Amino acid sequence: MSLVKPTILVTGGAGYIGSHAVLALKRAGYGVVVLDNLVYGHRDLVEKVLQVELIIGDTNDRALLDELFATHKIAAVMHFSAYAYVGESVTDPGKYYRNNVVGTLTLLEAMAAASVKTFVFSSTCATYGVPKTVPIPEDHPQNPINPYGATKLMVERILADFDGAYGLKSVCFRYFNAAGADPTGLLGEDHNPETHLIPLVLMAALGKRESVFIFGTDYPTPDGTCIRDYIHVTDLADAHILGVEYLLQGGDTAAFNLGNGNGFSVKQVIDTAKTVTGQNIKVVESDRRPGDPPILVGSSDKARKVLGWEPQYPALQEIITHAWHWHQQRHAK
Repeated sequence: MSLVKPTILVTGGAGYIGSHAVLALKRAGYGVVVLDNLVYGHRDLVEKVLQVELIIGDTNDRALLDELFATHKIAAVMHFSAYAYVGESVTDPGKYYRNNVVGTLTLLEAMAAASVKTFVFSSTCATYGVPKTVPIPEDHPQNPINPYGATKLMVERILADFDGAYGLKSVCFRYFNAAGADPTGLLGEDHNPETHLIPLVLMAALGKRESVFIFGTDYPTPDGTCIRDYIHVTDLADAHILGVEYLLQGGDTAAFNLGNGNGFSVKQVIDTAKTVTGQNIKVVESDRRPGDPPILVGSSDKARKVLGWEPQYPALQEIITHAWHWHQQRHAK
C-alpha cells in the first residue's frame, strides 16, 4: 500500500521556476496548492496546464495566510514569491524590501502560528556579490551589491533566527542562472519584461526582437564576454523535491548552491542558439554594465553530496533546445 504524500504550498507557483516546481511535485505524487498574486505569474499555466488549486493573493496578506493554513493541511512551503529584477531593485528598493522581505516575514509568522515548520526558500547567488573564488562555495562571504541580493540575504538570516526561536527548518537554494524549459514542452520561461539572455536570444531568432546586446567584450575570459553558470529549470525543480524531502525526513536547516559547476560565455550562448535555431541572430556589442562580474560559477558539490542531486540536463545545447521548443509554441503565433 502506497502512502499518500503530503500537500505542499507553493508561493509564486504561477511563475517560471515555481511552476516547474509544481510540475515536479505533481509528478512525484505530492498534493499542491499555489498562492500567487499574478503580478508576473501566468494563471493559464496553473489552472489549465498544471491543474492545481490556485489561490490568488499576496504573502503580505496575513489574514489570507491564516485562513489558508486553517483550511488546508500544509506540510511544507516552497517559497518563490519574489521580485527579481536587479536593475529595478536599485531604482525602487522599497518595492523589493516590502515584497521580498516583509512578505516572506509575514508568511513565516503565519507558518509558525500554524505550526508548519518546513520551508524551502528560493535564494540566489546574488547574495555572494563579486566572487573572491570561483567556483563559489556555500561558505563564500555573502556581500550582495544590489538590493535584490540584499533582500534574499536578509531572508536567509531571518530563517536562521526562526529556526532558533521556533524550530522552523529551512533549505535555502542559491541559484545561478535558471534557464531552459520543461523537456516535454508543457512549461517554459515567459517574463514581461524579459531580461534573461537565453530567451532574449531566442526572441531575436523568432524575429520578435531586432538584435541581442553583448555588454562588454573586454573581460578577462577566453572570448572577452561574461561567463555564467546556466542550470536547467527542470534540474532546479528536482532539487526542490530533494530539499523538501530532506527536511521532512528530519534534515537540519542548510543552504545549497544550485548550478552546473561550469560556465558558458555570452558568445557561447549566442553561437549555440544560432546552431539550435538555424537562424542568424544579429548581435550589437556594447559597453560593460556596472556591477557585472567577469565570471559567476558555483560549486554544487554540497547539494550532490547531501541531497544526492545530479543535474540531468547540464549541456548548453540541450538547455537552449528545450527553451527554443517552448518559445516556438508560446510566441511564434
